[in-house]
Parts: sequence; structure tokens; C-alpha cells
Amino acid sequence: MTRVAAVVVSHGHARELRDSLPALAPQVQELVIVENFPGSVEAVPADARVIRNERPLTFAANLNQGIAATTAPYVLSVNPDAIPEPDAVAALVAFAEAHSRCGVAGPRMLWSDGTLQPSRRRFPTVGGTIVRRTPLRLVLHPYERQRRHYQLDEPGDEPAQTDWMLGAFLLMRRQLLDEVGGWDAGFRHYGEDVDLQYRAARAGWERWYVPAAVVRHEYAAVIDRRFLTRHTLWHLRGMLRFVRKHPERLRALR
Repeated sequence: MTRVAAVVVSHGHARELRDSLPALAPQVQELVIVENFPGSVEAVPADARVIRNERPLTFAANLNQGIAATTAPYVLSVNPDAIPEPDAVAALVAFAEAHSRCGVAGPRMLWSDGTLQPSRRRFPTVGGTIVRRTPLRLVLHPYERQRRHYQLDEPGDEPAQTDWMLGAFLLMRRQLLDEVGGWDAGFRHYGEDVDLQYRAARAGWERWYVPAAVVRHEYAAVIDRRFLTRHTLWHLRGMLRFVRKHPERLRALR
């Protein structure tokens, strides 16, 4: 059996962990929960390890310390509100084992009501990001006008290579993480999943959408619902960091 480690970072999500950990724990051989601040973790499965921070860290920094505490050849990044179906992890691992250059594999994500969540995306462009992250989206409706970005017209029931997928539930090959230097802890809370998969792409690693693996995900999407919150500022900082690291993306206007 190929060993898999899962890292779950909790920022005050003790309630969500009550549902997700029982579904996740039987599917992995190593389970690390990072408590970013007190009260974020309650009861955990017997074999799980809890890392309790003395002070809050960024999401990426927490993932890195969880990854460093494991040894399995595959590592899952798992949000507290992501609940995998019983065979989800096995499906991702089987696919990765059959595709030697698959560095990242992501599942089919569903909303809690069972409808498809657009979890796979194209790498961001200047024009598209402006529409999605400003009041323009109230008029231009990204899910309608940017269907290509969200890959909404592509078949959802067959494996497919993609640019990047939401970091809420990602299977990553440890070899890839070692090669690209892990997650960038300089991202405050948004953009780190795009950055990791962009660096993976530049290093020649494939990113695959694997619909045989199914995960239900609540996805708060705070920045999609409200403007000018601290999350908006965090997202802006993340996008600025992304283009500072990868200025060639400024040439991708649409």
C-alpha cells in the first residue's frame, strides 16, 4: 500500500473537524492537524498528531510544518470543511501512481447539496482577475463570462490536465514539494495554491483533475460575497506577491 499523509490546518474550525476528520482518517496512514490558535482543535482520531502553534502562522507556513512532520511519499492538503467520500484518497493515489509526472491531483468537488463546485481553473490573467475581484463582477458575472477560466464547458467526468485546482483538497507528490521548495509561506492566505501549482508547471510537473475522487466542500468564498473586507486585502496582497514572483503573467491579459 502506498502511504499517504494528510495535513489539516485549523483556524478556529473545531466544529468542521468533527465531520471531516472521521471521513479522512481511515483513508490515510499519517494525519497531522495544525492548531493555528487555541480552540481550533477538539477531539481527534487516536493516531493523529496535533501541532499547536505558539503564535498564528500563515496557511502555507502551517502546511509546510505539517508536511515536515510526515514521511509518506504523498501528502494531502485538506481544509477542515472538506469531506472526502470513502474511496477518494485511494482514487487520487491510484491515478498518480499510474502517471509518473503527476505532481498534483485534485478531486471532483461538490457543494453540500451535491452540485458541482468549479474547483479547477486556468492560471489568472490581469483582465480576468480585475473582473472577479472588483464590483465589475456584479455586472459581468464571472461564472457566465469567464467560463473558460473556470473550465465550465469542459467534460467533468473524465480525468484532465489543468492549470491549478483549489487547495482545499490536493494530493501532492513529496518529490514535487522537495523539488520546488514547498509552499510559499509569504502568502498571507490567498494565492498560495495558485503559486505552488504554477511553480510545479514550470518545473515540468502535471496537475490533474481526477473526477473518480469525490469531495464535498463548503467553500466559504468570503471574497466572492463581500467587498472591502480583510479577506479582500489578503487576496490583493496574494495576487501582488504572485505577479512579483511571476511577472510574465502580467502579459496574460485575458
